[in-house]
Amino acid sequence: MMNISKIGIFKRMFFMLILVVMNSCSSTKTSNEKVATNEELYRPNFHFSPKSGWMNDPNGMFFYKGLYHLCFQYYPDATVWGPMHWGHATSKDMITWKEEKIALYPDEMGYIFSGSSVVDVNNTSGFGSLKNPPIVAMFTYHDAVKAKAGATDFQSQAIAYSLDEGMTWTKYKNNPVIKNPNIKDFRDPKMTWDAIHNQWIMVLAADVETKIYRSSNLIDWELASGFGKNLGAHGAPWECPDFFPIKVEGSTEMKWVLLQSINPGGPNGGSATQYFVGDFDGKTFTLNDSFTQDLNQFGALWVDYGKDNYAGVTWSNIPDSDSRKLFIGWMSNWQYADKVPTEKWRSAMTIPRELKLTNTEGHYRIVSQPVKELEKYISKTIKKDLLAIDKTTVIVDKSTVDMSRLDIRFTINGLKEDKYDFILSNKENNAIHFGINKKEKYFYIDRKNVSQTIFSDEFAKKISTAPITTDFNSIEVRVVIDKTSIEVFYDNGKTVMTEIYFSDKPMDSFSIAKANSDFELKNVLINQLNSK
Repeated sequence: MMNISKIGIFKRMFFMLILVVMNSCSSTKTSNEKVATNEELYRPNFHFSPKSGWMNDPNGMFFYKGLYHLCFQYYPDATVWGPMHWGHATSKDMITWKEEKIALYPDEMGYIFSGSSVVDVNNTSGFGSLKNPPIVAMFTYHDAVKAKAGATDFQSQAIAYSLDEGMTWTKYKNNPVIKNPNIKDFRDPKMTWDAIHNQWIMVLAADVETKIYRSSNLIDWELASGFGKNLGAHGAPWECPDFFPIKVEGSTEMKWVLLQSINPGGPNGGSATQYFVGDFDGKTFTLNDSFTQDLNQFGALWVDYGKDNYAGVTWSNIPDSDSRKLFIGWMSNWQYADKVPTEKWRSAMTIPRELKLTNTEGHYRIVSQPVKELEKYISKTIKKDLLAIDKTTVIVDKSTVDMSRLDIRFTINGLKEDKYDFILSNKENNAIHFGINKKEKYFYIDRKNVSQTIFSDEFAKKISTAPITTDFNSIEVRVVIDKTSIEVFYDNGKTVMTEIYFSDKPMDSFSIAKANSDFELKNVLINQLNSK
């Protein structure tokens, strides 16, 4: 007869054997079935993201000798905000990027906050020569020690220069070049060569307004004027301005545009970038009367109505032979940027865009579209001249194209339905909806049904909307999809919405929901894009 202790030992041995067998089966299953990693699920295919670490605002962007330079707010030691550096990347086409060495490091004067870079072609600064013109950067020093101690003047403006085409930088020995006039939020200088008035100009976010400075040499700056205390969206300090002249499409008329970001205060919560259109006499920026009327009606006009396009600015030194206004923004929102479910890195930039200015019956509007360089990455095209919609209709799915990298275009004629609902989804019931609510006059993006939303209460709190401000009988829609982001360009880019999303598994179909009656999509063009 076996004693109690021996029975206990036998039971334990049997139980351990069962566990080994179960673990063996589990291991076999894992080895045979590929499990998608965080990197594979969420790393964009053709939007810039850092290899590791934290990224936010685009900074110091310039074009020189065939290369687009993109610097950015960067903390290499964690995936949350920390002591700010300027990261650096270069590209020949704004789509494929090479991450370079860090451009600017924090020092005893403070962190390196947002700013800009220009090519000093005439060597007005004296840092280089006509043969080897310097690249000059201006940035905000943020003294974290003074800020923590409760001081007001903890932000000032400083410069650095590069004599090797932006690859290494020397900080100016007499920094700061603009001291703080006792304004708590005093940051984000954006410099521009003003060829109309033959001067350097710089716009700076100063609490709830924009300060305009001018200079002849990029070192000595004179305050020219202020703008915007009681105009546009407020409720938080302004940030990351940009200011430039632009020709109105189809005319010889020249206007000036001021981009001005704000956080919080965006149209759908959190971060967003508004704009203003007017005239500049070399010192003072004045809004057009019609634009003032539009502000009175709408409160503010936005570059992008989605939740995930912030702090966007334009590249400097674009050649006259090109002359485009080229823009990129940070594709996130301060409400949840440090909580999104990526492990090695955080954040990506939007697709680079060309900005244009239109004038329709006296109403000036910024419109935008992805840069034409994106079209060089098309690897497969599906065309459908006419697509009849008589039920929930799949427009394209993963059996035909890679759903993680698409540029889709189509036209809706007639617009007789109250609502047009487009759906990007997978078999796990993850879905992101976007479309047109004609009855209530708004465009929308709805990411409530994408699985990964619990990391933030604000991420999918409500449907994002953008007002429809014109009447139209047909509308062109363009959608750029890159794994974890959707950028929708309605009405030839007159209204744009950008949002990120995170699903458990890749999306596998793009469809349109059945409406009240039959209708048609025309000129359907589905482009699959190459990866980097």
